[in-house]
Amino acid sequence: MLSQFMIGNLERSLKGLLEELGAAWNEGIKITLEQPAQLEHGDYSTNIAMQLAKVLRKPPMQIADLLIKRLEQDGSMERLVYKIEAASPGFINLFLDWKQWAVKSFAMPALKGEKVVIEHTSINPNKSAHIGHLRNSCIGDALVKLLRRVGYEVEVHNYIDDLGNQLADTVVGLQHTQLHKSHARFGDFCWDVYSQINKEYAKNPQLLEQRTHVLHALEEGDSNIAWIGLLVAERIAREHVEEMKQFGIEYDLLVWESSIVREGFWASAFELLKQTPLFYKETEGKLAGCWVLKQPMGTEDQESEHQIDKVLVRSNGILTYTAKDIAYHLWKFGLLDKSFLYKPFGDKLWTTHTTGKVEPFGQAGMVINVIDHRQQYPQAMVKQALEALGFNEQADKLRHVSYGVVSLSPNAAAELQIDTSDGKASYAMSGRQGIGIKISDLLSLMEEVIDNKRSDKEGLSSKDIAAAAIRYYLLRFNLQTEVVFDLQQATEISGNTGVYLLYSYARAVRVLDKAVQELGIAPTIPEQFPAMENQEYALIRHLSHWEETLYTASKELTPNIICNYAHEMATLFNHFYAVCAILKSGEESRQFRIWLVSRYKEVLGDALRVLGLPTPSRM
Repeated sequence: MLSQFMIGNLERSLKGLLEELGAAWNEGIKITLEQPAQLEHGDYSTNIAMQLAKVLRKPPMQIADLLIKRLEQDGSMERLVYKIEAASPGFINLFLDWKQWAVKSFAMPALKGEKVVIEHTSINPNKSAHIGHLRNSCIGDALVKLLRRVGYEVEVHNYIDDLGNQLADTVVGLQHTQLHKSHARFGDFCWDVYSQINKEYAKNPQLLEQRTHVLHALEEGDSNIAWIGLLVAERIAREHVEEMKQFGIEYDLLVWESSIVREGFWASAFELLKQTPLFYKETEGKLAGCWVLKQPMGTEDQESEHQIDKVLVRSNGILTYTAKDIAYHLWKFGLLDKSFLYKPFGDKLWTTHTTGKVEPFGQAGMVINVIDHRQQYPQAMVKQALEALGFNEQADKLRHVSYGVVSLSPNAAAELQIDTSDGKASYAMSGRQGIGIKISDLLSLMEEVIDNKRSDKEGLSSKDIAAAAIRYYLLRFNLQTEVVFDLQQATEISGNTGVYLLYSYARAVRVLDKAVQELGIAPTIPEQFPAMENQEYALIRHLSHWEETLYTASKELTPNIICNYAHEMATLFNHFYAVCAILKSGEESRQFRIWLVSRYKEVLGDALRVLGLPTPSRM
């Protein structure tokens, strides 16, 4: 990375200067670089001279002058810097030679090569998916592409909860409700069934006993009810997988919760947990008969019925979600003496299965779970279980990527005939009440909006553009931000949108094609860089930060950083395009500007691929 390259050179020169002055290098010395807001103050600036004033007992400006001389003596960072200035009260301002930057390669820090397992999507297989689920999938898939881009080996899991309350409710609904309505997909039918059975529970609470009965049957397997549950879950899981493909989202492995229970993974985890005093069977009180994992003092569970200890096995023998998740994570890290068998589920997609063959899944060095912020406590429980078992290294390598949920704006809620008379700023979606915008409905609506606004129907299909627009909309927000979904805003095609980025990329492609076809000029680095216009300078400066942006996003697991970078870059490019003639400029500027467009296309294309967006040659 450019900044790390510069810091490394600064550090070498500083060590040489300290040796000259008879002072020792201190590992506590931290050299930092920042970009000055004013262009006349250089491309980078460091305050290291001010940090060393007390240590060297010299004025900061004097130290700055000495370090500048040393830097120039050492080759000015391999000629990358053409001018270095000291500025009061002791800043060192560095001006880059952009021709040298263009011909150099700035690699990111080498990775340890560990395998990363990323779990995302993990939608309950009891009904069609809605836009809240899609935010999870888009974030997860962007992280997959981001980590693969920086060099990690990544394995993608989609956890299928086929033993949970939601599937049990849908099965009860199929047995005890009557629904006569046309549906295009089975998941849409089950969407209405799930809503209907929850209304029936309110009228007839005794029906809730049927849920418990179905839950037991699903865990035990091999009964009529268990097979019905399996058929429902598998059919809807297939619909979910196919739906996500429309957004470029794919998986390596589907892990079924029933496989964890029926094939003994929980039993193995249970035996491990019993060896720690933190896991025990409660003998009195309201948790009598439950197996619980004792919490550290001061921990408060957000589930009000368990304020002190976390229940992993209920008194009726039914496992909680957390129990199965602990077993699953022990397997992810290769800490259980068991392995799944696998069968193909689709093209390049595998699934756990009772019959199948051994494949090299799991054995992760790092595990990343994309789950909304409401699941922060259960995720902490998994980490605590790993620590209780002595797997501290693995606990440190378990990362929860938390994000804000998607709710509906008053306008979107009103379109779904939700009462908005209370004047709230947002309205939560609820599968139990059948409130939400299905992914398929949103994609169809967005496709229609895009199609109506297009004058040129060549290039990408309106459906592909719509999918890219939706995906970018769900990625561009800060992860912890609640996305208040508004149909009007989501279907905009200008401003900070995916469509804006696609148009900007296609514009760069068109310029480069014309340069070759009409002028016979290939985008090569010119022999000399001309004096740059402000728009050229701002763009090239931004391009130089790409590797650092990639690295930061991969370390912090924040794909929205890539969105921010790409949008600012596209805006700078469009300003440059509007102000600076490219193909009709003078010979010296023309070669440079064609190369600059090429560099922009390369970097924006890289960013679009990381975000999972297409790179169109024509819109």
